[in-house]
Amino acid sequence: MQLPIQITFRNMDSSPAVETRVREEAEKLSEFYDSIMGCRVMVEIPHQHRQQGKRFHIRIDLTVPGGEIVVKHEPSLRGPIQRSGIQKRQKEQEVAAPHKDIYVAVRDAFKAARRRLQDYARKQSGAVKKHEPAPRARVSRIFPEEGYGYLETPDGSEIYFHRNSVLNDGFEKLVIGTEVSFVEETGDKGPQASTVKVIGRLREARRG
Repeated sequence: MQLPIQITFRNMDSSPAVETRVREEAEKLSEFYDSIMGCRVMVEIPHQHRQQGKRFHIRIDLTVPGGEIVVKHEPSLRGPIQRSGIQKRQKEQEVAAPHKDIYVAVRDAFKAARRRLQDYARKQSGAVKKHEPAPRARVSRIFPEEGYGYLETPDGSEIYFHRNSVLNDGFEKLVIGTEVSFVEETGDKGPQASTVKVIGRLREARRG
């Protein structure tokens, strides 16, 4: 069965050739996990880079049974993963040059997606068994129009989450202070929540 896929271009013209490459890479994902329900890919050039050379960012959203896998591949931000658990933008000069070739950016983004799918498949099959209770956090920042937000853990770490990671279509009900449990995974930019479940009473949360 052909994988349902949606491709979006932002801040740039659409390209049939790039669409073909994206579809080819997306179809290969089924070799690593055959239960993918949907795939959304966004190819963009951020506004701040439009006058500084083309640095292509790729976002891949994969709908799988029980959740959503989100891969954000931003080559210009590549560097050592932050050890503090709080995502901080590094202003250091990186050795690796940013991707100016859109096909290289697409290739590397899907490589990251394949790794995430392999990890997810192992967990689903029981190869990785964890019976520890899910960690808890509170919503610290939320951007409804953009469809994402951040959780703050008891130790002060900040975890990114996407609207599709919130169970039971609960993203629209979230406000700053909402208590949640979450499943943490490591993305290209550091820690992120692959699954977010509301456990606190929404009426007790305060809007920021």
